[in-house]
Formats: sequence, C-alpha cells, structure tokens
Amino acid sequence: MLNFSEILNDCGVESEPPDEVLKNLVSIEEFYNSDEIVEIYNYILTNVKNYDILSGVVKLSDSRKASSTLSVLIDILLLKNKEQDDSDELINLRVLCAKAISNYKDASTLGALLYCLNNKNENYKIRLACADALGRIGDKYAVEPLIDVVKDDNEKSIYVKESATFALGLIGDSSAIDPLVAIMDAKQGIWDKFSFLKEKIVEALGRLNINNRKVLHVFKNSLIDASPMVRINAIEALMNSEFEEAPELIRTALQDSDEEVQRNALIALYNIIGRDILDEVISLPVYSKFLKEEAKNIIEEYEEG
Repeated sequence: MLNFSEILNDCGVESEPPDEVLKNLVSIEEFYNSDEIVEIYNYILTNVKNYDILSGVVKLSDSRKASSTLSVLIDILLLKNKEQDDSDELINLRVLCAKAISNYKDASTLGALLYCLNNKNENYKIRLACADALGRIGDKYAVEPLIDVVKDDNEKSIYVKESATFALGLIGDSSAIDPLVAIMDAKQGIWDKFSFLKEKIVEALGRLNINNRKVLHVFKNSLIDASPMVRINAIEALMNSEFEEAPELIRTALQDSDEEVQRNALIALYNIIGRDILDEVISLPVYSKFLKEEAKNIIEEYEEG
C-alpha cells in the first residue's frame, strides 16, 4: 500500500518550490508502476492546495488519461472538495482541467462542461474553456446546448457566444446549419455590434463543409459585409467548399476596397484554379497595382525555381 505522506515528503511538496516538486515527481516514476503513479497523481490533485503543483500534475497526468483521474479533474472543474475563491491561480487550474478533460473524448463529461458553460455567474475564462472542450470532444449531443448559448439574447459575453460557435464548427454536425443560418438572418439589424460573432459563424459553417444552399446564401452575403474579416472568412469558407459557384463568387472580391480581402481572394483563387488567375491579374488593367504585385510575388515564391 502506498504511503502518500512519505511520497509527498520525498518530493518536497511542503518544502521545495513547485518546479522542483514536479521534477521530483517525474524522477520517482521509475520506482512505481503505472497504476501507482496514477494513484499518486490523484492523491495530489485531491489533497494538495498549491495551485502551481496541481497545474503541473494535471499536465503530467494528461499523458496517462486514467479514468480515475478524469473524475478528479471533473471534481476540480466543479469546485468539489476545493475552497471557492476568485484567484487567478484557481481559475487557471480549472481552465487547464477543462482542456485535460477534452483530451479524454468522453461523452460522460458533457454534463459537467455544460453546467459550467451555462452558469452565467461563472468566470468567463472557465466558460470559454468548457465551450472549447465541448467542441474538441465532438459529441453531437452538445450541439443543441451550444446553439442555445449562441441564440441567447440575455447572454452578456460575446466571447462565450463566439466560443460556442467555434465549438459547433469543431463538432461538425449538420444539425447546426439551420440554427446558425437563422441566427445570421435574424440578427441583421444589430450585427454591427457583433462582427466577431459573424466571423465565427461563417467560420463554423465553413468547417461543416456541407453543400447546402442556405449556407451558400450566408457566404454570398458575407462577401459584401461591412467587416473585412467577415469577408475574408467567407472567402476561405468558399475556397474550402464544394460549391460550383465558389470561384466566381471569390473573383468578385478581387475588386474589394480592402487590400487584405483582395490578397485573400487572389490566394484562394490560386489554390482553386492555379497559375491562370495570376497571369490574368497581371495582364488586365481592371486589377489594382497592389494585386498585380501580389500576383508577381506568388509567382516568384511558388512558380519559379
């Protein structure tokens, strides 16, 4: 039976700086089998109060992904057996736990992650980390709750909405298409305040990569959006899509007023149709001097030598 007090003493948990403690933990691994190492990590995560040590052990335990550790990580995320405080150290530890939990790809963790995400009194960093974790786990049962977050007019954090939207793109379930399209259509009157969210919705729809005419409509509208970044995201989404109209739609952005949009359109078309678009831009007077230089730069970098 493991003597945890002796092990913690040997590692200098109470006497050494956190970095030294973590080095000692790594060095003693050769004296214990895998199950014993997991027990030691779990004991530290449950009983030690130093947040730097705890964060280090979360990282060490991540390579083993033991089911018993997963339950401990969830307890920390939910503040079970931990004193509640608003310190940055505890918040960062819980964020780290959410990331570690996502690496298990275990659907049984959805409840805990959704609980924190939907708790509007929770620190926003925790909520962002939980939204990201849900996306990385990739379970379709998280789609509807994530959509509810994006649609919630009472949600004060635009960053939480953005993270939930990004998570939907990571999950890649087609059931997210109609709600995301509906959000874009419904919010047209107030979108000037939420350009970042528009970017994330266009990006999420692009990640879904499904040949859907409603999605194409969103991309077409986004190409004339007031935000250059929304237009750039639409170009990238179209480039990676299977829409037959994609090249011609992207071509319109070669005449955009923003040079970065022009650049992205040119690169996208080069990826789709190759050298011909570069020669066209260089030879025809309708294109800007800036765009002609960009075309020459691409030829020098990728076509010559």
